[in-house]
Amino acid sequence: MKNEKIYYLLLCVLMLAYACESPPSTEVEKTSESIVIPSFDADSAYRFVENQVSFGPRVPNSQAHKQCGNYLINELKRFCDSVIVQSFSVKAYDGTLLHAKNIIGIFEPQQERRVLLGAHWDSRPYADHDPNPANHRTPIDGANDGASGVGVLLEIARQLNLKKANIGVDIIFFDVEDYGAPQDDDINYSGEFWCLGSQHWGKYPHTADYQARFGILLDMVGGKNAIFTREGTSLFYAPDILSKVWNIGQQMGYDAYFKNMETPPITDDHLYVNRITNIPMIDIIEYNPSTRTGFNQHWHTLNDNLSNIDKKTLEVVGKVTLAVIYNEK
Repeated sequence: MKNEKIYYLLLCVLMLAYACESPPSTEVEKTSESIVIPSFDADSAYRFVENQVSFGPRVPNSQAHKQCGNYLINELKRFCDSVIVQSFSVKAYDGTLLHAKNIIGIFEPQQERRVLLGAHWDSRPYADHDPNPANHRTPIDGANDGASGVGVLLEIARQLNLKKANIGVDIIFFDVEDYGAPQDDDINYSGEFWCLGSQHWGKYPHTADYQARFGILLDMVGGKNAIFTREGTSLFYAPDILSKVWNIGQQMGYDAYFKNMETPPITDDHLYVNRITNIPMIDIIEYNPSTRTGFNQHWHTLNDNLSNIDKKTLEVVGKVTLAVIYNEK
């Protein structure tokens, strides 16, 4: 009995010594090796952002909006198997009739297993959070708030054209996301006037009885030193998808960008996709704890321009999103 106790003690010591000598990152490294790391050209994504901004503020009913819409349609036609343009008219908060387009690029239309990727392509008609009150009714470039997500998705479309995924992918550029009432307006407006494009698509999808395993929305994904958190609406509707994406991002070494911090829910296009279609969709959107709103510091200001777009952030979000697509079984 005494020898057995000595043997047991020696065994425990050896096990403890082995555990201490084992490299702590072995499990993560093995997991990382099993992930297909995709190609993503940050310079190309940046050019897609730059091209959108070059048209001017993409406010519905404007010439810049029309020209940029045509550009996005033509770009998706270069890469996708098919493109559907969903034209519609909708009333804004003040009764203005807005002429809009949801632009949908489709890969592998025969596949029943599908994933939805989205971003909004319109820009805000009001710089209502600009530090200068004189600018509050001036349209913004929306380089980050709109164009960054679209730029990343255009580069993703280009990559999917070069290397097909094992599943079908639908890329939707939602319109009229950012035409809500000015935040400094004293008038109280009733109704839901944000995200009008996703509300329309949710009620009238481009394919009858459309279904997808899940969706990923990209919004404000080009800011310098951006961090992306577990946003509340995503956490409520699609916690498993949120964990899947964040885990892949962290396994790829992007812990500095994808944080395990839970932050308040926001109203964005993913809210209406979840609410209307029941497709679990998450939002990759920058969170900034130093601002009053929690959004990027240039949000809804004239400083949301090309000078504040960071190629590395575009690359990180693009690579993680593509890794999710290519590793989907």
